[in-house]
Amino acid sequence: MPDGHRAGRLSARPGAHPAGAPWPPGVHELDPGGGAEVLLAVPAGEPGPKPLLVFFHGAGGRPRQSLEGVGRVAAQRGVAVLAPRSGAATWDLIAGSVGRDVAVLDAALAQVAERLPVSGCAIGGFSDGASYALSLGAANGDLFGAVLAFSPGFAAPPARVGRPRVRIVHGTEDRVLPVEPCGRRVAATFRAAGYEVAYEEFAGGHVVRPEDVVDALEWWSGPA
Repeated sequence: MPDGHRAGRLSARPGAHPAGAPWPPGVHELDPGGGAEVLLAVPAGEPGPKPLLVFFHGAGGRPRQSLEGVGRVAAQRGVAVLAPRSGAATWDLIAGSVGRDVAVLDAALAQVAERLPVSGCAIGGFSDGASYALSLGAANGDLFGAVLAFSPGFAAPPARVGRPRVRIVHGTEDRVLPVEPCGRRVAATFRAAGYEVAYEEFAGGHVVRPEDVVDALEWWSGPA
């Protein structure tokens, strides 16, 4: 495994002018190798570069759940979504060893780069996936312009490259990852490190609300 993957670094760089014929609108199964499960949701609309959101599910989740959580809202705004599945019950960094899931994501992004015109990239996730997005986002700020974190538990960037903007949303009644030691603490840590942070709370539990997805995508890529 390349040393860069062990440091959480991604080498693929999707751009506005891929060499291959673009994917048609719809959900496509990618094949990054090793039996990994990765879905790419391409929105309908005019041809041309589209924003790309990489989104990580929570512990024990699946790519379909990622698309159920953010895909409809993203499609309405012309945002493509790349949804990988963790190799184990949760993401490699959280399980204690960075590498396998980073390699899968890098291979999937390379396939995206071949056939999807991309205008810009963000990374996001829910719960454990939000913690992973914050960690990989900080390690790849030269690729991701923003991180959209819904109910994260922590952030442990294996490296720091660039300074992506950070948006964190957390429920004040979250009993899985309580807001005070999790969302509030993570937001304060990124602010102290010099990142631009937008932090929001809502009266609710450990969920991704559609209205928060709308706000996060507008904050990142603008209104529909």
